Amino acid sequence: VQLQASGGGLVQVGGSLRLSCAASGDIPSINIMGWYRQTPGKQRELVAHITNSGSTHYADSVKGRFTISRDTSKTMLYLQMNSLKPEDTAVYYCAAVQYGSTWWPAKRDGMDNWGKGTQVTVSS
Repeated sequence: VQLQASGGGLVQVGGSLRLSCAASGDIPSINIMGWYRQTPGKQRELVAHITNSGSTHYADSVKGRFTISRDTSKTMLYLQMNSLKPEDTAVYYCAAVQYGSTWWPAKRDGMDNWGKGTQVTVSS
């Protein structure tokens, strides 16, 4: 499974951005997809994830502001980010877990497959 994220950029406080992640390869093998973010010197944080059944989960820090979704073909993953704050500034990564893998939200190594990150900068 290959993943490629895009859509990052510079936005003012209170603004919105939509991140996209294109998945290719063995799409039917994907069970869970998610977005992580990381800032220098900090541990990578799971922002949101979505299961194959469509169940979504969010970090407390983004609940009510971010929305994760997948298209019906399951080749695209999105993260709609609204009401952005300076603390949302980070490199955002999309990731995927394949069927047969063991994963849980706090898993240190994260998911199985990763895309290159996209920088999101929220300026005040």
